[in-house]
Amino acid sequence: MFVEIHSLHTYIGALLNRDDNGEAKRMSVGGTSRTRISSQCLKKHWRHAEDEFAIANVAGATGAVRSRNTVRELVVKPLRESGEYPQQVLDAVEHEFNLGVYGANGATEQHRQSILLGLPEIEFLKAKAAAICQANQEDHAAAAAAVKLLFDRKRPEGRNLRAFIEGAKLPYGLTSAMFGRMITSDVQANIESAISVGHAFTVHAEESQPDFFTAVDDLTGQESAGRTSLLSQTELNTGIYYGNVVVDVRKLVSNCEGVPETKWTEADPETAAQTVKHLIHLIAKVSPGAKKGSTAPFANADLILAETGCAQPRSLAKAYLSPCDQNIEAAISALSRHMEKDDLAWGSQHQRQRRFASTEPASLPEAGRTDLFNLAEWAADQVRQAGRDGR
Repeated sequence: MFVEIHSLHTYIGALLNRDDNGEAKRMSVGGTSRTRISSQCLKKHWRHAEDEFAIANVAGATGAVRSRNTVRELVVKPLRESGEYPQQVLDAVEHEFNLGVYGANGATEQHRQSILLGLPEIEFLKAKAAAICQANQEDHAAAAAAVKLLFDRKRPEGRNLRAFIEGAKLPYGLTSAMFGRMITSDVQANIESAISVGHAFTVHAEESQPDFFTAVDDLTGQESAGRTSLLSQTELNTGIYYGNVVVDVRKLVSNCEGVPETKWTEADPETAAQTVKHLIHLIAKVSPGAKKGSTAPFANADLILAETGCAQPRSLAKAYLSPCDQNIEAAISALSRHMEKDDLAWGSQHQRQRRFASTEPASLPEAGRTDLFNLAEWAADQVRQAGRDGR
């Protein structure tokens, strides 16, 4: 089963996601330049949201840290601060742990991969480090050898993170269960993403304009012509953005509960259901945005459509292959027409169950209208029911 979430957001006079030149990210759709918001940007803001429906507030959720310095800051630093172990031993342990966690390039910070580790995994590594330091207080070479043995992939006990994952509930954090992770130093500890996120893009041709600005030096004399200490330029964009997200329910339950995908129906789907509920709220109400302080780009969605079904998911982005007028009524109308054509082509047996919430008077094919809270709860119930039905 899949939960497909489609959204329309309007942002006015904002700069939501910048490229390497400091300008809005763009893409060409149907031969027309559009502004876009990358999936990485969207996921980052959903992960770090701190409201009622934050990912951290899902019952049973565990946190995670993405960093190149997890070993130094969260595994070894507490041991250094305890004052219980010789510095030479700690240095040796830190060096070998960096190689074990980050791989062959882990010795230097600039060459490490920034990886996502769950807080339970970090506590596990910290306990292992403490035990090795305790057992080898007088011999830093022996401590280093013990860490090498700990991460020896040729030995079953050397596959630490993989062993920690199997049969455990969220040792790698809920964000990893949702969006996956890649650890090149231990590929068996990789998590395949259960949630796919598309790049959002404007449903119409880009609407951009330059914004010239200055900064004034308050301590330069009032009559001085040189009071301006900075002259610069950025750009502002206005647009209605279409976004789509797909949740693979089977994979999400499997990732959350630490069970094989083939046995996901035997697991409790509640954490996955709550995750989908929170995700819909986050998609609707969390705004990405560079230059937040100078543009205040905060906006709720104009429309959220949730669909559930067992057929292969599909984006509705094709509705905007030809740019539509820059108003939400036109965007919703284009979406509705495309859904009608899609349903007509593929037959009723592949139609999804649908609910939507909208700020505008609207109707969508075979979709009941409701508010955001009921929409999110309905989607969560669909996940629970899928687990019971074995879909």
